[in-house]
Amino acid sequence: MNFRTILVHLDRSGRSAARAALAAQWAKAHESHLVGLVPTGLHGGVVPAGTVAVGMTDYIADAASRLRLRAEAVAREFREGIHESGPLSYEVCLADGGAVDALVRHGRASDLLVLGQDGDGSDAADATARGLVPQVLVEAGRPLLIVPCAGNFNASAKNVAVAWDGSRESAIAIHAGLPALRRAARVTLISCSHPGGADDERRLLVPEMLQFLLRHGVRASAQREVTEIDIADALLSRTAELGADLLVMGGYGHSRLRERVLGGVTRRILARMAVPVLMVH
Repeated sequence: MNFRTILVHLDRSGRSAARAALAAQWAKAHESHLVGLVPTGLHGGVVPAGTVAVGMTDYIADAASRLRLRAEAVAREFREGIHESGPLSYEVCLADGGAVDALVRHGRASDLLVLGQDGDGSDAADATARGLVPQVLVEAGRPLLIVPCAGNFNASAKNVAVAWDGSRESAIAIHAGLPALRRAARVTLISCSHPGGADDERRLLVPEMLQFLLRHGVRASAQREVTEIDIADALLSRTAELGADLLVMGGYGHSRLRERVLGGVTRRILARMAVPVLMVH
């Protein structure tokens, strides 16, 4: 198992270059093909109905042209950045439609999606991009590498913290993150619980999980913390204390038509993350 295809979300925001740089480093480290995806905001090659005021139809063609030119400019900047960073197998895809739908559709043909943390300045003109990470997390069926809205992250992970609570979601996240874990110099399983919680030794199976990782070429250690504070805050605090440059964790949530609901720990992590998070639902 490896990340053979990595897809990165590109837009005109100031953090797009940071996402692209990290995605390129991961693609080089994992010998992956990198796809730069630029959602155009066009639907079927035209401006969506309802986005142009009544009586302004004469400007529809101009608006469509501006959206296309904007997407092409983003693509050009991505190509220039790749050329400066050295040899890499890559392509650029201009995808009609909103950001969420484009990422879900194209993301399913990828092994890993690189997105920005919500609120990182992603294209505010695309109303469908609001709450982009939770929607793509639930719908794409692929792991996400989420890049914080502040900070420089331009290298593959060497010191990885893994959230482990014995759940389905955390087990799936560990399996999905194996390519990154195998390349790390240090991997630490972190189990946080409240006093009297249900996360006992029989449920966590920490020795068994460590052996599972070892069979996959990952030598890991484990830490257990019983805390009175919020689980997400405890996890983020321990991740910082370890000096980790990546957090791997499960994303808890469900989809009901177009409504997305995430668990409290997941929401809090997504809001307060300070290092990239590899998350899968």
